[in-house]
Amino acid sequence: MSKAEKTREFIIEKTAPIFNVKGYAGTSISDLTEATGLTKGSIYGNFENKDEVALAAFDCNYKKISSFLKAEMDKHSSYKEKLLVHASFYENFFKAPFPDGGCPILNTAIEADDTHPQLRERASEAITSWKSKIMELIKKGIDNKEFRADVQLEQTAISLIALIEGGIMIAKLTGKLNYRKLIMQSVEKAINDLT
Repeated sequence: MSKAEKTREFIIEKTAPIFNVKGYAGTSISDLTEATGLTKGSIYGNFENKDEVALAAFDCNYKKISSFLKAEMDKHSSYKEKLLVHASFYENFFKAPFPDGGCPILNTAIEADDTHPQLRERASEAITSWKSKIMELIKKGIDNKEFRADVQLEQTAISLIALIEGGIMIAKLTGKLNYRKLIMQSVEKAINDLT
């Protein structure tokens, strides 16, 4: 890795938590220079603009969650157990290596839906990728006779994601963590009902 690549990675690692907590609009160049100890010129010498830093920060935060979730699913052999990892992971995300600020998909989607088309697109791509991965798990579970043959793949996948993200949003908004637990129990039930 070249010095320039190392510097880019350093900037991304240091600023990703800030963007996830404060959002794109709330994160200033002063926040970026303070977090990295670099000058504005050094940051913009490695990134074209704040948009490029924000997109890289989103990718970094999303990769952290995706990698951990995949590692947890890889510990299980059945497709049902792999799907159930989603409920336990999001119910106990304080114990998981979640980025500061919580779920980057939810945070970015809420902030960028009407204000930042590039970030909106990146969050949309993350949801689409997540949906595809869940659909693949369900399909393999059907093929393996773990799930009913009549399960609607896309409807089930997007419904599970909506429950998970909705549970996070409601718990975060109200400050009532038991809401997240209750909704993740609904996610578990929906997965158990696939059999």
